[in-house]
Amino acid sequence: MSERMTIHLNGRSVYDIVLETSFDRLGREAAPFVDGRKVCIVTDSNVAGLYLDEVAEIFSACSRHVTRFIFPAGEEHKNLNTVQNLYETLILEKFDRRDILVALGGGVVGDLCGFTAATYLRGVDFIQIPTTLLSQVDSSIGGKTGVDFLAYKNMVGAFHMPRMVYSNMAVLGTLAPEQYSSGMGEVVKHGLIQNADYYRWLDDCSGEIMERRLQTCEEMILSSDLIKQKVVEEDPTEQGVRTLLNFGHTLGHAIEKEMQFTMLHGHCVALGCLAASYISHLRGKLSMDEVEHLRELLTRFDLPVRLAGLSADQVIRATKNDKKMDAGKVKFILLERIGDAYVDRTVTEEEMACGLAYIFQ
Repeated sequence: MSERMTIHLNGRSVYDIVLETSFDRLGREAAPFVDGRKVCIVTDSNVAGLYLDEVAEIFSACSRHVTRFIFPAGEEHKNLNTVQNLYETLILEKFDRRDILVALGGGVVGDLCGFTAATYLRGVDFIQIPTTLLSQVDSSIGGKTGVDFLAYKNMVGAFHMPRMVYSNMAVLGTLAPEQYSSGMGEVVKHGLIQNADYYRWLDDCSGEIMERRLQTCEEMILSSDLIKQKVVEEDPTEQGVRTLLNFGHTLGHAIEKEMQFTMLHGHCVALGCLAASYISHLRGKLSMDEVEHLRELLTRFDLPVRLAGLSADQVIRATKNDKKMDAGKVKFILLERIGDAYVDRTVTEEEMACGLAYIFQ
């Protein structure tokens, strides 16, 4: 399978998302952006041993010089200290504004590399090569970059669009099971907020998805990317409809923070989606059968549906430090129905506590 979609902003083509099942076309796709330039491949210690040599060889054949920057894997390293080390590498290697960074890895790598590209010399180009399911369906698309500051997730960031996103879907075969299921948290979210037919397809194909059948995964990634494409094109800087992509994230990010980032992002999002769906039920929008079906579907995707070790008060307090606050009010995303989300600024702490109680059972 080979697919291509183009992100358009303000009536012009900005970058392509290329879906392939190998790295065979990476050099050809990247050549227009790296010819005559220096390239810095940014990756983490997990991905480096799997794909760095192959990707570096490809870029060596179509660029002027290739530098590697490897940092320890894990959310705890997505911070300004790592960015500072990357800045120093670029300065010592004499990277100028014509040179380019390449993010090879999951969401942590993409976010950190993109933020560095947005701020080094007031902005240089970068390419996304996402290697996790979560990054292929979500974080690599749309130009949101950032790092964590102290205990506050993605509090420092910038919008900076990549020159290209190249997804080799065959790499999903090397993902650890928990990383694969983490990506499914964002996949299910896409169906819940934008496309009821896609949500039903995920339900029908859950067995093949968990078997990682390549053809089914290709169809799933393409469908999720098309949803993300549509939202990003309509609202590139998250002033309106793009906020809907934060379904499950208000409580999910708070859980992630209070768990000291020991839980994967997609797992926290899944818990947040389930709690938000229960609040939607309390508002008379979803039936209890629909909420229970979501719980069962998340279980099939090896996603958590119960949480222990936190109190509702802890999680609710953490939502007040979320970057999605608007004039002191939480921009909460709820479901009008499956496949139709909306922004609500009236969700009370009592309602959040009820939603959390549902996942604390």
